[in-house]
Amino acid sequence: MFCCLHKMAPTSLSERFKQSVTKDALRSYFAEFISTFFYVFAVVGSSMASRKLMPEMAVNPSGLVMVALANAFALSSTVYVAANISGGHVNPAVTFAKAVGGHISVPTALFYWVSQMLASVMACILLRVTIVGQVVPTYTIAQEMTGFGASILEGLLTFALVYTVYAAGDPKRGALGGIGPLAIGMIAGANVLATGPFSGGSMNPACAFGSAVVAGIFKNQAVYWVGPLVGATVAGLVYDNVVFPAQAPPDSLRGISDGVGL
Repeated sequence: MFCCLHKMAPTSLSERFKQSVTKDALRSYFAEFISTFFYVFAVVGSSMASRKLMPEMAVNPSGLVMVALANAFALSSTVYVAANISGGHVNPAVTFAKAVGGHISVPTALFYWVSQMLASVMACILLRVTIVGQVVPTYTIAQEMTGFGASILEGLLTFALVYTVYAAGDPKRGALGGIGPLAIGMIAGANVLATGPFSGGSMNPACAFGSAVVAGIFKNQAVYWVGPLVGATVAGLVYDNVVFPAQAPPDSLRGISDGVGL
């Protein structure tokens, strides 16, 4: 079910832009919007639900488990439903890594970003409007951590996530079917369990951005962009060029999606 990881052949910017506004391209942007919307809705909504059930969530480990499970389930599902249309990125960091690696064009990546960010903001707005009396929670770092340390942590988490994304969508590893999205969801849930109390375990700039916009709190927002984008890029380059270097010829027609993502 997963698209191959061939790199795109060099083409002119105008040709790439034309590929980014075709009917199939628009379908892929809509697929990214839908998947990212429901992913963010589930992740942020689970945090709000845990706070409703457990006011002292900060000292109750059950809240962390609840949010981690929501991450795992929501990510597995949303990646699966969008995989054959857009590649199921559901994460600007995954899209950035794919663009740097040449799997998708830069114009397509920008349209993906717009779809993902808009979906995140819309999901958080819906939560804010419908759940009266609760604020939309934002990602924060622990008092004992610095912004630099949190960025390193988020980068490592995103490296693990995106490396799993590449492995799950690599045709050289054989047909994985629905196991690929499940593996992606499991690593995301594990990462949240490991680092939730320290950096929040975001791994997704769109999720952090949407909640920050609606809550109006942008403190340490750079942590959730710099770390994930760098970690995702390193993961993609390592997988493509060190661990499993591509052997198939480039596909000059590919420009919408490639592989599976968060």
